[in-house]
Amino acid sequence: MQQFYKKQRNGLGVNRNVFVLGWVSFFTDVSSEMIFRAFPLFLNALGVGTSIIGLIEGLGYSAANLVKILSGWGSDRLGERKWITAAGYGLSTLVKPFLLIASSWGLALVIRVIERAGKGVRISPRDALIADCTTDGTAGRGFGFQKAMDSFGAMVGVAIAALVIYFILGPDKVLTVETFHWLVIIGVVPAFIAVLLIVFFVKQTRPTWAERLAARRLAQPRILDKRFIMFLTVMVLFNLGNSADAFLILRAGNVGVSVFYVFLLLILYNLIYALVSFPIGRLSDRIGRKKIIVIGWSIYVVTYILMAVASSEWYMLIVAITYGLYAGLAEGVTKAFVCDIVSPRRRGIAYGLYHGMVGFALLLASVIAGVLWQHVNPSAAFYFGAAMSGLAMIGMVFFVKELHITAK
Repeated sequence: MQQFYKKQRNGLGVNRNVFVLGWVSFFTDVSSEMIFRAFPLFLNALGVGTSIIGLIEGLGYSAANLVKILSGWGSDRLGERKWITAAGYGLSTLVKPFLLIASSWGLALVIRVIERAGKGVRISPRDALIADCTTDGTAGRGFGFQKAMDSFGAMVGVAIAALVIYFILGPDKVLTVETFHWLVIIGVVPAFIAVLLIVFFVKQTRPTWAERLAARRLAQPRILDKRFIMFLTVMVLFNLGNSADAFLILRAGNVGVSVFYVFLLLILYNLIYALVSFPIGRLSDRIGRKKIIVIGWSIYVVTYILMAVASSEWYMLIVAITYGLYAGLAEGVTKAFVCDIVSPRRRGIAYGLYHGMVGFALLLASVIAGVLWQHVNPSAAFYFGAAMSGLAMIGMVFFVKELHITAK
């Protein structure tokens, strides 16, 4: 199976499955960014407070934690990556139109949780499939390409949303429920395209029944070895300070940035994220992952401090740049790090544990940020995030050992 994947390369040096999955991520993020970047503003239009917004976003990101673990385990057990991934994308796509009838935060919460549950179904087997296709030391390149396409899709989605908002509301008005409904109607189209791409163009070779029986007789490799435990612990610590991006959007509004210009800042953020991800992923294949992750996290600390002291629109412009640099440096490379240190027969469950634990941390981070914002002040939420990420950076430097596989 591994030899099959290695031969399926295109001119970029990217495996064909990874190439298609990159486009799946592109169209999915066009849809999701159009709809869910405006989601906290939609909740605000319904009269929902920041504590509830933090709870909804946190539950949304972590609702499928158990599903992530189970879907990863199932993809290992069944030898099935593609169709579990397709089912997850399909669930997220089918639930989005129900936002058109959401008139209370309770219904919006249910829809958000189900939509994120779809992500929970797909994310572990998808990442395991990318890892399966990049076993020759090119995981950084593979995950970098996927994250770059993801970010280009986000940029396009935010740009379309900005145009819709501009022509309906103008540049200086707040989002209305009716405008949000237009974003939902337009946004479901690219989501359906993404599902069709994965169904018809992703190829997977499966082991024969005899190969599966032979594999079951072998001693099963450990998932939770010391290196993986330490890395997972550090990732949880970092994400305890990584509150939902809804708070970045709310902070921009807090310092006087209109909704239209918030979307322009998001375009800039995603452009930088996309341009950085792929070359940094390739670089990590050559020089290792750890130092790049640490640099990315240090930029994250600076970003959150800037958010804490922000007093004008100019701060938010700098934040959009530094936040994009952090994401491009760290997010794809951390997934490639998991690929390096985990046995191929345990990648599904390893990515399930990785995303599941990170999801729990994101829930706590978003609730903590919402409480600090509402009961102390907005700056406190970002100072807390900077402190947690600083501690995680120290843990990464001194306690996590790297296993570097040189790209062929």
